[in-house]
Amino acid sequence: MLRPFSMLGEVEGAVFDERVSIVLNKPGVDGLSEVVRVLREWQYDGAPLQLHPGDIGWYWRFGAEATAAAIRTWSRDGRILAVGLLDGPDLVRLAIAPDAQNDEELAQQMVADVTDPERGVLPRGSVSVEARSGALFRGLLVENGWAADEPWTPLCRDLTDPVEDCGVRIAVVGPERARVRAAVQRAAFDGSTFTDERWQAMAAGLPYADAQCLVAYDDQGNAVAAATVWSAGEWKPGLLEPMGVHRDHRGHGYGTAITVAAAAALQGLGSSTAIVCTASSNVGAVATYKSAGFRELPAVRDLRRSVPGAFLHTRHGDAT
Repeated sequence: MLRPFSMLGEVEGAVFDERVSIVLNKPGVDGLSEVVRVLREWQYDGAPLQLHPGDIGWYWRFGAEATAAAIRTWSRDGRILAVGLLDGPDLVRLAIAPDAQNDEELAQQMVADVTDPERGVLPRGSVSVEARSGALFRGLLVENGWAADEPWTPLCRDLTDPVEDCGVRIAVVGPERARVRAAVQRAAFDGSTFTDERWQAMAAGLPYADAQCLVAYDDQGNAVAAATVWSAGEWKPGLLEPMGVHRDHRGHGYGTAITVAAAAALQGLGSSTAIVCTASSNVGAVATYKSAGFRELPAVRDLRRSVPGAFLHTRHGDAT
């Protein structure tokens, strides 16, 4: 556990006022179930797309210990108010409890923690924060010199009505198809390190109890596209992450087909909507999601503290 913050200051040896303290914590493997629980609880339709339990589930491919090491929580009186995922060497992705969006003490402490490398959230140098909710927190970062980073496009599909047939054969992945699922992932994303062993680690994670992996096949029986969907519970938004088409089978509509199949799978898991977010520069992905019935929402931007000459961040989700 990391040291608490108090309005009395953070002077070495000071007595902290527990009534106003925010505690920054590394939850450990035993604490992951509570992190997943609160992230599920915080999802609701119409909210800004922020860190989802499915994001934790996808990271779980690296194993439970690595996932726990990448998580930070901010709590008051034992209640988690915010969760961060260190999704790469210089990026933290955040979610804030709906009733804590305007909590000034929480916002101030989170700004202090993501800014100070000694707090163990982000390193020195150029770093980014994904915070799509919490206007107070974002405003304080801007006041402290953080600037808007690259735009991302969220998209959403309502699942009230039945989802149409996707037009291709879809298989739900179990252990016997893990190798195929992993092979499509590697063929869809350059630099992917996804393997059937990592699929097994992901499938053993807590969030995967409400998830499915799908593989699409063409008429010749070739595995041509894959996707993973993550439910946050009945009548809550479900996440599509990731989705990819085999590089040898692009241009035939398989991206649209697997995305429609993913929406149907989320509907079957009880989700109210299907959500996804992709880099706005990836115009092909945006077009694919829209062709699958997703509605484009206003672009959002990470916030970045820049150092001249530094490289842009890479998410583990990008490298897959």
